[in-house]
Amino acid sequence: MRTALITGASRGIGHGIAVELARQGFGLTVTSRRDEDLTALAAELTDTGAPGVVPVAADLGDRTALAAVIDRHRQTYATMDALILSGGVGTGGALETLPAHRVDKTIAVNLTSAIAMVQTALPLLRAAAAADREHGARVIALSSITGVHAERGLAVYGASKAALISLMETVNAEESANGVMATAIAPAYVATDMSAWTTDTIPADTMIPVDDVVAVVRMLLEFGATTSLTKVVLSRSGTSGFTA
Repeated sequence: MRTALITGASRGIGHGIAVELARQGFGLTVTSRRDEDLTALAAELTDTGAPGVVPVAADLGDRTALAAVIDRHRQTYATMDALILSGGVGTGGALETLPAHRVDKTIAVNLTSAIAMVQTALPLLRAAAAADREHGARVIALSSITGVHAERGLAVYGASKAALISLMETVNAEESANGVMATAIAPAYVATDMSAWTTDTIPADTMIPVDDVVAVVRMLLEFGATTSLTKVVLSRSGTSGFTA
């Protein structure tokens, strides 16, 4: 049985990925901030086909909690075929006036948590890769097109996502020889509640569907262990390709 840990799994892109992997028969560990969301999610994923679901409530800004999430996965499954880093926060506003606490929260949740989880999960990922030399293991992080092309009003958010892309490229450089490949997916606006704030200027039906992001994850998990793809940028049709 292949297994995966998914952060931010109760909503949006993370939820879509969790449902897809449940359909594929992955054993899952899923995180979100609220126990009640995870209870409903675990039941949904079990009904969808997951042979096991470990729900763990965790704040991505809490390093101790993140280590506990990885440990719960290890206790249940022993190895990890995929680490899906889809949890994150959005932060908008002019850089000059952005409060320090929002800067710190954005970096902690979007970047520092990813570093901490990859560090802790690497032994489990390497073990899975050694057991499945055909597919290896994958780290997949949800970045943003704003981490590739700068966007006014999204300086700190974009910086955190740019660093996440660099992190995945470096993990791939260091670990792909061990069978652990890493990829950052960098989409423009995706039609989730996280993007609802801008639907007055960018209608939801012009945004990227969650299912299209999930399709990229599906593709990556089907790749063989000799293939690496470190960055996938998804732009919205009808745009220049350089804007969210």
